[in-house]
Amino acid sequence: MSDSQTEATDGQAADEGPDLDPTQTVEDAAISPVTLLEMERDKAIEERDQRHDRLLRVSADFDNYRKRSRKDVEQAELRGRETILRELLPVFDNLERASTAAEGAEDIDAVREGVQMVLKLFSDTAARLELVRVDSVGQRFDPNVHDAFQQIETDEAEPGTVIQEYQPGYQLGERLLRPAMVVVARKPAQPTEDLPADEEE
Repeated sequence: MSDSQTEATDGQAADEGPDLDPTQTVEDAAISPVTLLEMERDKAIEERDQRHDRLLRVSADFDNYRKRSRKDVEQAELRGRETILRELLPVFDNLERASTAAEGAEDIDAVREGVQMVLKLFSDTAARLELVRVDSVGQRFDPNVHDAFQQIETDEAEPGTVIQEYQPGYQLGERLLRPAMVVVARKPAQPTEDLPADEEE
C-alpha cells in the first residue's frame, strides 16, 4: 500500500470518530452520569419543596380551623350566658322593687309577701332553665351532691341522715353546679363506765 493510500485510510478513520457501543441508546450516550445525578437531585429538591408547601398549607388551614373553633366556643358560651341573664333580669328587677318598698314600709307582712313573690319568680325561672335544687334534709348523705361540714350526735335521726341544710345545692340537668352544705346525724357515743381506782397496797 502506498503512502498516499495509508494517509487516506487514516484520515477516513479519524473522520468516523470513536467506535460506539451498539447497546447504548442515543439518549444515554448524550447524557453523562454526572448530569443524570444532577437531574435526579433537582427532581428530589422539587418534590421536597412541593411537600413542604403542602405541609405549610395544611398547617395554616389547621391553625385557622383551631381559631374558628375557639371563636365558635366562645360565642356559644356568650350566648348561653346571655340566655340565662335575660331570664334572671326580671328577678333582679323585682328584688330592687322589694328593696325600695321595704325602706319605707311599716307592714312587715307586706315586705315578707313581696320577698316570697320574688323567690317564687326565681323558682319558676330556675325551672325553665332546668336548674334543680338538691334534696337534702331528711335524705341519706350522698357525697355526690352533699358536702358535710359538720356531724351532730343525735338519737332523733338515723346515722348518716342530713338533718340540716346550711347552703342549698343545685343541679343543671344532670350536672352538679354546687353541692349542698349540710349537717349530718351521727350515732351518739356510748357512755363509758368509770373504772374502779387501783387499791393502794
